[in-house]
Parts: sequence; C-alpha cells; structure tokens
Amino acid sequence: MSKRIDFRPVILAGGSGTRFWPRSRRARAKQVLALDGERSMIQQTVERLKPLGKVGDTWVITNEFLAHEIAEQLKGVPAGQIVSEPCARNTAPACGLAAFLIERDNPEAVLGVFPSDHVIADEPRFLKALQKGISTAASGENIVVLGIEPTRPETGYGYIETGELTPEGSALHVRRFTEKPNLMRAEEFLAAGNYYWNSGMFLWSARTLANAVREHLPETAPHLEKIAAAFGTPEFNQVFHEYYSKCENISVDYAVLEPRSAKGEHSSNLYCLPAEFAWNDLGSWASLYEYQLETRLRGDGDSNVAETEGHLALDAGNNYVYSPKKFVALVGVHDLVVVDSEDALLIAKRDSSQDVGKVVKELTASGRTDLI
Repeated sequence: MSKRIDFRPVILAGGSGTRFWPRSRRARAKQVLALDGERSMIQQTVERLKPLGKVGDTWVITNEFLAHEIAEQLKGVPAGQIVSEPCARNTAPACGLAAFLIERDNPEAVLGVFPSDHVIADEPRFLKALQKGISTAASGENIVVLGIEPTRPETGYGYIETGELTPEGSALHVRRFTEKPNLMRAEEFLAAGNYYWNSGMFLWSARTLANAVREHLPETAPHLEKIAAAFGTPEFNQVFHEYYSKCENISVDYAVLEPRSAKGEHSSNLYCLPAEFAWNDLGSWASLYEYQLETRLRGDGDSNVAETEGHLALDAGNNYVYSPKKFVALVGVHDLVVVDSEDALLIAKRDSSQDVGKVVKELTASGRTDLI
C-alpha cells in the first residue's frame, strides 16, 4: 500500500449482541467480551488493523451504554473519536456520519468499515487483501466490499453476485447484492460459484461514501452534515441528539450498495475482493461452539465445548457449556447450549440459539431491564 494513502479504520460497535444473552448485556455487549481468547472482540479488531493505520486514526461508532467500557479497552483511540449514537439508526447513518466527519479533515482518506465482533484467522492474508482493497478504493470513486467464499447454504448472511474480473485482476465487478435468501436460493448461490457472503467490511474514500449518502439518502444526509459541522463545538451533543434521531433507520447495504449495484456491473464502481482468509462473525452461541470446536480451542472427545472449572460427560455430546466458576456434569444430554451468569441461566437447543435474542425482547417487554 502506498504510504500516501491516508487510511482511517471505522469500527462499528453499536450492537447489543442479544443473541449472546445472558453474557452479553447492554453495558457489556458481545464486542467488549473476550469470547475466544484473552482480549475482547473489539480489542482484537483494532489490534489486527495496526499494521495499516495508526490507532490514533481509528474511529469507533457505538452507543451510550458501551462508550465508557470501549474507552477503557482502547486506550490509544482518542476519546473524541469514540462517538456514542444517541439512538440506534442502523449502519447507514453510522457509516455516513463517519464519512462526513472525516471528509471535513481529508476527503481523500480511505475509510475501512469493520464490524467490531468478527474473528479473522491468517491475519497476514487479511492485511494483504486490505492493502489491495485500500489501493482500489483510493484510485477513484470506488466502493470495495470484502467477500467471503461460502462454505454452506447459509440463510443468515447477505450474498454478493460477482461478474468479471477488473482488467488488472485485482477485484471482481459486483452485479447484485441479495440479503438473507431462503434455503433454496442459498443452495443455488452456493452451486453457482460466483456468489460470496457479504462480510460487512467495506472500503471507500470519505468523499465517495459521503457523496453516496447524499445521492441515496437525500433526507438523511443534511442531518449528518449538520452533526459533523458541530463536531468539536460546545453544541455538538445537542445537535447530535436533535438530528440523529431524524436519520433513516436503514443498513448501508440497503441504502447504498443495493441501489448502486442497480446501475450495472461496469458503471456502479462496486467491487468485491474475495477473501482468502478464514472468517467467522460469531453470530450466535452455536457459531461460537462450532468455531471453538473447529479451531480446537476447546472440546472433549464427545465434542462438548466446556468453559468451566471442569466437567464430566456421561453419554452426553455436542454441547456448549459456559459456567466458569463451577464444575458441570452432563448426563444423557446432546446438542444443548447452557450459559450460566451471575443472575441468569440459559438452556437452549443448539440449533435454536439464533432465537436467544427473543429472550431479550420478552424481558424488555416485561420490564426486566435488570436482566438486559
């Protein structure tokens, strides 16, 4: 990557991680937990980007519940660049706000947008792919998305349909984005061979993204520009609260990428960079179980993954158990998720772990805010 390219990582950390309840709470959401090692997910995210950009150039978009914890964990990130959304408005306003803030400083800066809770293996390959993507994003009004080669007909991810290679062979033109298809379509995508999972990692210049928001979200863009203009002034918090709630609640995929792809494969300036590194978004207890089993971080001879003081399995297999202060005995049970926290206990079938977020909705509706 050329030294002249000003790279600014933007970490999206506003999610509440409800599918990892009861460990994940509003003030201790998934991204600030150490799910697969000693460091939290967001610490790992920032650390792996250090070879490409200074920690002091990193921006974090989060919420009021997590801002203090994130500031404690990310000592090198300037406090002013940990931005707390006054309300949740999905990824388009979050990405757009970062673009408008950074555009005022350097419109040519390349923004790398990264979710705060992904696991990346083979980091040298990850960095090599990013270097290529940063160069592509800096070379014009280009939008680059990192695509993951699908290994199964996953219905929980968005898909990228790709076309021809660019002339220099560095990326693929994007034909279309499809959000979370049904199983039949996912199987078709897998068989076709030219579809990739949308990783949620994007590269674009501040000007390119800001202009895309102006084009595709014409009612939201003025609100974000007012907020960016007030940044660093005594009026910032007031302006932020007043105008951010007026922004459209929409993902960047729906707001920018899908309408941009409708322009056509060779005129949309949308590119997919196939990733050659292992990736996992750890979206549920089941995916954490599978990841820890596959990477041999944990697991016994009966494919039980147990984060406990010790465990005994009798005719029991394929279970995930988290109870770090207790010895756990498993007898005659299979395919369960058991998560023990100080004030709550989760017991679920592993293949139902995507529905754990519904528990948080029910607790919210019943006023049990002490448990969320």
